[in-house]
Amino acid sequence: MFVVDTNVLLYAVDRDSPDHDPCRARLEEWRQQSSPWHLTWGVVYEFLRVATHPNVFRDPLPLSKAWLFLEALLATPNLSILTATERHPKVASEVFAEIPDIRGNLVFDARMAILMREHGIKTIYTRDTDFNRFPFIDVVDPLQNHRRTTASRRRPKGRG
Repeated sequence: MFVVDTNVLLYAVDRDSPDHDPCRARLEEWRQQSSPWHLTWGVVYEFLRVATHPNVFRDPLPLSKAWLFLEALLATPNLSILTATERHPKVASEVFAEIPDIRGNLVFDARMAILMREHGIKTIYTRDTDFNRFPFIDVVDPLQNHRRTTASRRRPKGRG
């Protein structure tokens, strides 16, 4: 089980990106596998925000086309959306106590990390190195198949 981050979806849909082909291939591979994989509603809406944004893409997608892309993914039988449970506040409190310097843009990533912990999912496919700040997550770069596990992760200097 694993979660896929927004950037993988964006590369998969952006034909102008040098990372398009490998990310698109990974998505197709995951759609064909029988084991479960996950998105979050935050990833879905962030994808829509970025893919349709004229300051991000030279040729942004119309919302209808971006939504069609997501609908095709959401129709995949082994894909599900992680949602908060009644345990969410307790898990959030634990994570905030373990990583007290979460602030600003990292709060959005913390929400996904918290959902992952809440559901017992340890792996995320992403190009976003900020997820390395969460020691309970194994970060996999989908372009390099590079896994940065909790055992191999070193805390940055000055981060206690």
